[in-house]
Amino acid sequence: MPGDTRTPALRTRLLVAMVGPLLLAAVVLGLVGATLIADVVRRTSDRVLGGALGAIAETVQVERGEVTLDLPAAAFGMLENGERDNVYYRIAVGGELLTGYADLPAPDPAAMAVDVPRYRFAHYRDQDIRIAEVRRALPRIDRPVVIQIAETLDNRRALNRRLMIALLIGECVLVGAAALLLRPALGWSLRPLARLRGAVEARDERARPDFSPLEAGPLPSELRPLAQAFDRLLAQLDGATGGVRRFTADASHQMRTPLSVLKVQVALARRGSGGERAEALDEIAEAVTRLERLVTQLLALARAEEAGVSAPLEAVDLREVASAVITRLFAQAMEAGVDLTLEGEERPVVPGHRTLIFEILSNLIDNGIRYNRRGGTVSVRLAVMDTATLMIVADDGPGIPAGHRDAAFERFVRLGAAGSPEGSGLGLAIVRSAAARLNATVELEDAERGTVVVVRFPSA
Repeated sequence: MPGDTRTPALRTRLLVAMVGPLLLAAVVLGLVGATLIADVVRRTSDRVLGGALGAIAETVQVERGEVTLDLPAAAFGMLENGERDNVYYRIAVGGELLTGYADLPAPDPAAMAVDVPRYRFAHYRDQDIRIAEVRRALPRIDRPVVIQIAETLDNRRALNRRLMIALLIGECVLVGAAALLLRPALGWSLRPLARLRGAVEARDERARPDFSPLEAGPLPSELRPLAQAFDRLLAQLDGATGGVRRFTADASHQMRTPLSVLKVQVALARRGSGGERAEALDEIAEAVTRLERLVTQLLALARAEEAGVSAPLEAVDLREVASAVITRLFAQAMEAGVDLTLEGEERPVVPGHRTLIFEILSNLIDNGIRYNRRGGTVSVRLAVMDTATLMIVADDGPGIPAGHRDAAFERFVRLGAAGSPEGSGLGLAIVRSAAARLNATVELEDAERGTVVVVRFPSA
C-alpha cells in the first residue's frame, strides 16, 4: 500500500513512545542528581573543613594580654586527601596578621557574627578555593579575631565527578535494560494483534469468501472495537454479496421465461405461414415488451440501491412531478380504460431527488393501472401534515391482503391471482429502495376497495 515504506512498524512506534519518555526521565533525573550530588559533596567537604576550623579556633587563647595559638597537626590532617589539595590558613587580630598567609582573601569582620562559621568560594593564587572562617571575641581583647582556613577544590571535583559517572552508568544500565526488556514485552503485548491479523489472513486461503465473525481468541479491550467493527463490515459484505447473488439468480430466472418464449415463437415463425406467423410475431413482440420492461425495472432498482454518497438533496415540487408522471402514463391508462386523477391544489415541496421521486410515482401509478379493472380509477393526492408530507396513490384494483403486505415489497414477488396481468414483481421493491434513499417511508394502508400506498416524506 502507498506509504508503507514511510510508516514505521507499530512495534517500533511503541518502542520509541516508551523509550523516549524514559530517556527524558533519565535526563531530568541526571539534572536533579547532579544538583543533589554537588550539594552533598559541598556539605560533606564543608563539614570536614569546618571541623578543621573549629580545631584551630579552640587553640586561640589570651595569655598576658596577648593572643596566642597552638596549631594542631590533627586539624590539617583532617584535610589530607588523595588529590593532595593545598591548604591555606590565616589568623588575624583586627587588621594585623597573627600567623598564616597574609594574602589570603580576608573578610570584613563587621559583617560576621561571633562564633558562627561561614563558608565562601574565592580565587587565590590562580586556583579556586573554599574558605571556612569564623570571628571570635576573646576576653580583654577589644579587637575581633578572625580565623580562616581554606583548601583547593580538586578533591571536591574528583568526588563530584566519580559520583556523576556512577549516576550516568546507573542510568545507562537502567535505560538499556528497560529497552532490552521492552521489546519482548511489546511482542507479548502485541500477540493478540498478531492473532487478529492471522485470523484475517486465514480468510485468504479459502476458496470461497468467508464472512463469518473472526475467531481470534480473547482480545484486549483496545482491540475489541476493531474486531467488532471488522465483524460488522463482514456482515455488511455478506448481506451485500448475498443480495447480489439473490438478485442475479432471480433476474436470470425471470429473464428465462420471456427468452424461452422468444426462442419458441421464433422457431414457429420460421416454420409457419400466414396467420400462424402473424400470431408468432405477436407473441414475440409481447415477450420483447415484457423483457424490455423487466430490464428497465432491474436498472431502476440498481439505481435506487446504488451505493456511495448521494447527491445533495434539492427542493422538489411534488405536484410538478405528479403532473409529469401522469402525462407520461396517460396513454397507458387510456388503453387500459383507467382514469388518472390528481387531487387537491397544494404544491408541497420536499427535500429529495426529482429522478427518484419520479421513479417512485411512476411505479405506483403503473401498478395501479396494470392491476386495475376497466373503468377503474388511479388517484394521486398530496397532503401536508405537521411532521411530514404525504403522497398517496389509490386505485380500484383487487388490493393486497393485509397478511401479504410485507411480501409485496420483496423482489420478484407477484401476488396477483391466476389470469391477472403479468409483471416482474419489482415495482414496490423499487419504490421502497428509492424511498429509503430519500429518508422516506412507504406504507400500505387499509381501504374498502383497491390498494392505497402512502409515501411519507420528512418535513423540510
